[in-house]
Amino acid sequence: MKRIVIFLFLALLTPWAVAVAAPADSGPALLRLEESLDAMGTTYSVVVYGTDRHKMQASVELAFEEVRRLDQMLSNYRTDSELSQVNRHAAEGPFRVSKELFDLVSACIRYSEASEGAFDISVGPLMKVWGFYKGSGHFPHRAEIRGAMNHLGYKNLVLDAKQQTIEYRQAGVEIDPGGIGKGYAVDRMVVILRENDIRSSLITAGSSSIYGIGAPPTEPRGWKLAIRHPKDANQSVEEVFLKNMSMSTSGNYEKFFRANGKIYSHIMDPRTGYPAPGMLSVSVMTPKTLDSEAWTKPYFINGRNWASNHKIPGSRVYLCEDRSELTCAWLQ
Repeated sequence: MKRIVIFLFLALLTPWAVAVAAPADSGPALLRLEESLDAMGTTYSVVVYGTDRHKMQASVELAFEEVRRLDQMLSNYRTDSELSQVNRHAAEGPFRVSKELFDLVSACIRYSEASEGAFDISVGPLMKVWGFYKGSGHFPHRAEIRGAMNHLGYKNLVLDAKQQTIEYRQAGVEIDPGGIGKGYAVDRMVVILRENDIRSSLITAGSSSIYGIGAPPTEPRGWKLAIRHPKDANQSVEEVFLKNMSMSTSGNYEKFFRANGKIYSHIMDPRTGYPAPGMLSVSVMTPKTLDSEAWTKPYFINGRNWASNHKIPGSRVYLCEDRSELTCAWLQ
């Protein structure tokens, strides 16, 4: 069950450029452009302010073209993607990949090591047996979980920087971009928009990974967002402003199912083979969306105390827990 993670307090406008009123003698009126694209299993949306409609449209299209390119590289839904080819052939021996994919997988290994295994790009087999790959989940048999765990673990990946190859130590290993793909795509969109002189833009991926370039014309503090209440989609628990900053959120309400009176979410602890208990949602703000998206999972899985001791520099972390009652607060 997929639900919106973050509410955007923005006017609902048609997906083309419209004029925004400007004070007298303040120069050309600002235009607002909003467009969306479905790719990589999610929806990417861009809001842009500027004065040149054609340049704005061209910049957004270039950003979307980058997402389409990354879909060809990272999608595990495409059998012809570079990542799918790695999953098919890397157990046969070292498989040479593009520098971009090699660098991204290398970054994932670093996240895995820093998170003590709570983040693991090889979680793919586990997601499948729990039914979260192209589905909303179901309770698997213990033998299925044990079978998936036999093929899981980032230490099964052998990376050779000199040869630029990835090799799997055994058959059945799969890397899954679900934990970082959206964040990486958003960061690439940000680079392209800035290269084309866009100074005010909000980029969202599936409403859970977001980046604000600059600020909208009426709010110098940045793009105003609200973190949703983890138990009520119609309420929020905190308000934030994004200005040259990203925010990613992971919640147990994004994909889940109920069994035996319990909620089982798609956020897996790759060390146990089961959905992580305890937390309800985690929001992370960092300068890079790749970092914010990757770190929501370890903070969610390992909990507040661990997060307090492993908070990355320059970040803000907001956690919601279900103790005797709902407790939501910024990590100090």
